[in-house]
Amino acid sequence: MKKILLVLLVTLVPALAFAAGPKVPVDPAGNDLADKESLKRGFRAYINYCLACHQLQYQRYNRTFADLGISDKEGKANWMPTGEKVGDHITNTMPAKEAAAWFGAAPPDLTLETRFRSPDWVYTYLRSFYVDEARPFGVNNTVFKDVGMPHVLQNLQGTRTLDENGNLTPAVGGSMTEAEYDAFVRDLTNFLEYVSEPNKLERKSLGYWVIGFLLVFFVLSYFLKKEYWKDVH
Repeated sequence: MKKILLVLLVTLVPALAFAAGPKVPVDPAGNDLADKESLKRGFRAYINYCLACHQLQYQRYNRTFADLGISDKEGKANWMPTGEKVGDHITNTMPAKEAAAWFGAAPPDLTLETRFRSPDWVYTYLRSFYVDEARPFGVNNTVFKDVGMPHVLQNLQGTRTLDENGNLTPAVGGSMTEAEYDAFVRDLTNFLEYVSEPNKLERKSLGYWVIGFLLVFFVLSYFLKKEYWKDVH
């Protein structure tokens, strides 16, 4: 009995420690995985601003094309900066060893990032860079302290600083307004959420049918049980 309690304690302590860790307030992304145009804009944003460093090594081009309503011919002509065949995975040519030296750590693969962090976290993170001259790339992030990533979207958003209370100031100097940039990041986050689980909408839809079936089956089983046991009771 003592051994069982010890095993349970060892198992639960890491989970309790994780639950007790600090939580960063995040903004709701408000994604809509059924919005194919948003997903296309997010895919384009990923190709233009993220793919050079961050791969989607578990996602194939042709799966993305099929789900977003892009033909293989159009996809190969306009949406494939890397890869020779539409069945190739979405990868880049950045050498991991050199990247680790440049950034302090190799840029992570983004295929499952929103499942690991949550879409709201990614959405907030991409909007929370601020100027910090003490950092190697001159920026820091309120969601991910001492992040090693440069603010690759700075030309779009502009620069932000922290006021005397530690709050982010409005961005200045960007090519987009705040609303435009938020929409841009929402599309990108929407695409990354789709990539993390391409069949999510199908899974959720199927789940409703399964729950409905179980409810009907429960009712039938209940009356069948009453019929079988009526003479016993």
